[in-house]
Amino acid sequence: MTTRTTDPAEPRRSPWPLTRVLRDRNAGLYLAGVVVSGFGSSALGLAAGVWVKDLTGSDGLAALCLLALWAPTLAGPALGTVADRVRRKPLLIAANLLPAGLLLTLFAVDSPGALWLLFAVLFLYGVAGVVQDAAESALVAAAVDPGLLGDFNGLRMTANEGMKLVAPLAGAGLYAAYGGPGVAALDALTFVLATGLYAALRARDAPPERPTVNWRRQTAEGARYLWRHPGLRPLVLAGGVTMLCAGVGGATLYAVVDALGRSPAYAGVLYAVQGAGSVAVGILSGPALRRLGARRFGAAGIALFAVAVAVRAIPSDAVTLASSAAVGVGLPTVLIAALTAVQRETPGPLLGRVSATANCLVFAPNVLGLATGAALVELTELRFLLPAVGAVLLVTALTLTPAGRPARR
Repeated sequence: MTTRTTDPAEPRRSPWPLTRVLRDRNAGLYLAGVVVSGFGSSALGLAAGVWVKDLTGSDGLAALCLLALWAPTLAGPALGTVADRVRRKPLLIAANLLPAGLLLTLFAVDSPGALWLLFAVLFLYGVAGVVQDAAESALVAAAVDPGLLGDFNGLRMTANEGMKLVAPLAGAGLYAAYGGPGVAALDALTFVLATGLYAALRARDAPPERPTVNWRRQTAEGARYLWRHPGLRPLVLAGGVTMLCAGVGGATLYAVVDALGRSPAYAGVLYAVQGAGSVAVGILSGPALRRLGARRFGAAGIALFAVAVAVRAIPSDAVTLASSAAVGVGLPTVLIAALTAVQRETPGPLLGRVSATANCLVFAPNVLGLATGAALVELTELRFLLPAVGAVLLVTALTLTPAGRPARR
């Protein structure tokens, strides 16, 4: 189990929580690692699909890149158990070095016959990402002041979304200049740099206790703890429903753009506006969590997301831009609330598998939502589909609204 250590050289604490997070040595190293590796991952995420499209001309095969990256999330509970069976800091380092090495093999992908290697690397990339997230969640919970976890997770969201605003453009430019191998080399370099940052962490990481049950039962313990916890279960389930609806809504984006009479490239503008909203809410999430509590904070965000999705049925540029900003603000709230609650409420020896199980339950429905939305947008008019999705989200928000005063954190 990990324990937080105090850096003797740490400066005197600022009364402002956000400043305290940025001045905390461990938190700063984590956030720097997120920025560096997130830049490479976002660049590769775009380039991989373009690479496959260029080699084969197939939209379906290009879409399989995303599936290969997401598929390991379904095995999250079992993969997260790894983080509870070994020391977490070495695991976090290994989970960055593995994809760094694998990415260099992509220099051999130069024809459609070599695409199996690209898909295999993307799948293993996703596996390493699930393990990395579990190890990171457990280490963060031990290394960062519990009272600052909401602020930290919000800043982590800000860092991730910020990279999504700039990295795809950089990846596209690098791909145009040097092809897929150039982007793979960049991503490998970012993983190596992130490894150096994680190696500098000063969180004490004691070896875990020897497991007394087999892998399957140990994995089940994490799922059982999450399901039986009265505070975590509703947050995680609400997160899953929210991401399911986000997938449905995301699949309608080009139909919304078409209804505005815009070219498909206008979707990039809407993504950028949404990303800016997510960057903003990440900065404000810590104070909001302390004031509202996890459930009210999540409920307020889901309600805002519901309204934003519903009004996209109105064919207006101003409304659609405002909706995109509101989606960026509302969607991440329940994700930040759920992750912070899991870190606060889960015992250290269980945290790897519980956080991975929570991530599986929250993010896996997004893939189903994308597939469902792709079918529904062909069968249902936007003026009916989008308000219906908004109604489901409003009901979900209501299930999170607790009675009484919010718990202060």
